[in-house]
Formats: sequence, structure tokens, C-alpha cells
Amino acid sequence: MDGSLNLIIFSFVMLFGSYLAGSIPLFMSLSEEKLQLVSVLGAGLLLGTALSVIIPEGMQTLNMAYSINKENHHHSHEGGHEEEDHQDNPVPHLIGVSLVLGFIIMMVIDQIAASKSGGSLEAAGKKSPVSWTATLGLVVHAAADGVALGAAATTNQTDVEVIVFLAIMLHKAPASFGLVTYLMHEGLERSRIRRHLLVFSLAAPVMGIVTFLSLTFHGRENLDTLSATGVAMLFSAGTFLYVATVHVLPEVTNLGHGHSHGGGGGDTGFSKKEMVVLIIGAIMPLFLTMGHHH
Repeated sequence: MDGSLNLIIFSFVMLFGSYLAGSIPLFMSLSEEKLQLVSVLGAGLLLGTALSVIIPEGMQTLNMAYSINKENHHHSHEGGHEEEDHQDNPVPHLIGVSLVLGFIIMMVIDQIAASKSGGSLEAAGKKSPVSWTATLGLVVHAAADGVALGAAATTNQTDVEVIVFLAIMLHKAPASFGLVTYLMHEGLERSRIRRHLLVFSLAAPVMGIVTFLSLTFHGRENLDTLSATGVAMLFSAGTFLYVATVHVLPEVTNLGHGHSHGGGGGDTGFSKKEMVVLIIGAIMPLFLTMGHHH
């Protein structure tokens, strides 16, 4: 029950943390520089977690499922050729497919949300579709984060769960803050802003619990469960990489994000402080998992 207990705790912390961070602009204003540094750290953590925690963990889980399958095969057909087994190994192919799918699906959803909001921006009087598409895009991102957390919980390894949780939290806090400031600019009334924020805050915890329950439905040591956990982790790693590289980093490096890119060239790129924070964020998961080889 260790993994499920951790997941419940993390889900509650994530729900209240996201809601609290999003509520800050409703009561007080946080300096843009501080928010930017948190975003950069979050991007670094997402990259580091995807590359040094989720991908290796997903690969290990898939390899474990494959070796169990191979053992079962050996018991049923004694004296099978190892070379044939090696050629039939689907794990490398599955790793690539899962990562690419996670990245592509997130990109497609993003483009649909962007085109919808672009179309509704032209209708000047109708502001609510714009705000809903912005919320929807973030909710989908948060749901993918939930898949990562739910899959991590099934591994029953607290260090993996903690790192995935930290990466999600440091990315979600600025995202919920940004969502609320955007909705305020859109002129939405506070009651509706709070509703949007609640939907966004609920997405990752709910998806995390759903993922955990669906993966552990047949029992944790089941071959199908191991394969599904591995694929889910690699899929979510693809979404992490998309969010970090296509969303967070370009928004931070290009300060004139909403304006023309032809402006002052000195504005684009990281400041020294941001570069250091990004590197720290990317390296942190490596240090946190260094003593834990499973």
C-alpha cells in the first residue's frame, strides 16, 4: 500500500499547492523576475526528470516485463535459441514509439487549442472561448503529468515518486499562476476564474489516481501491468520533454513572446542567473537518484 498512500498524499499536496499558487494573483502581485526563475527551474526539472528518472525507469520496467516473458517462454519451450529471443525483443521499439507518441500527441493537442483560441480571438466580443481553450490546453498538460505520477506510484519506489512529484509541482505552480493572470487580463469575473483554476488543479491528481488504479487493476507484478507502467512512464516522459522544450523554455528565452520577434536581439536568450537555475534544475534529479540503483 506504500505507493498508493504516497500517491494520495502527493495528490492532495498537488491539488492545494496548484490552487494556492493560482490564487496568488487574485490577492497580491508577484514580481515577474521571480516567477520567471521558478518557471526556468521547473523547465530544468522537467527535462532532468524525463531524461534521468522517467526514461530509465520506464526502460527498466519494460525490460523486466520482457525478461519475465522470456523466462515463461523458456519454461514452456525448453532449449529455445537465444539469438531468436534477442531479435524478437520489442523493448527498444516500444521505448521509441512511447516517447515519440507522448511528444506528438501533446503537440497536436496544443495546435488544436492554439488554432481554436486564434479563431475565437477574431470574434472580439466573445472572450469566454479563448479562456476555455487556454484552460483546456493546460488541463491536458496537467493530465499527462498525472499519468507520470500514477505510473511512478506503481513502481513502489518512493525516490522516483518524489522526483516526479517535485518536477510536476515546480512546473504546475507557475502554470496555475500564469493561467489566472491570463484570465484576469481576459476580464473574467473572479468566481469563474476560481472555477477554471479548480478544474486545472484537479486534472493531475485525478489522472494520477485513475492511472494508478488502472495499472494496478490486474495486480502489480502482472506482466501486462509491468508493460503498461513502462509504456505510460515513457509516454509521459515524451510529454514532459514537449512541455519543457516547446512551451516553457521558448516563453522564458523570448521575453517579447506575444510581440514581434524582430525586436531587440539582446532580449532573447537566458540571463546568466536563468542559465544557472536551468542547469541546477536539470541536474537535481540526477543527484536525487544517484544513491538508488534498483
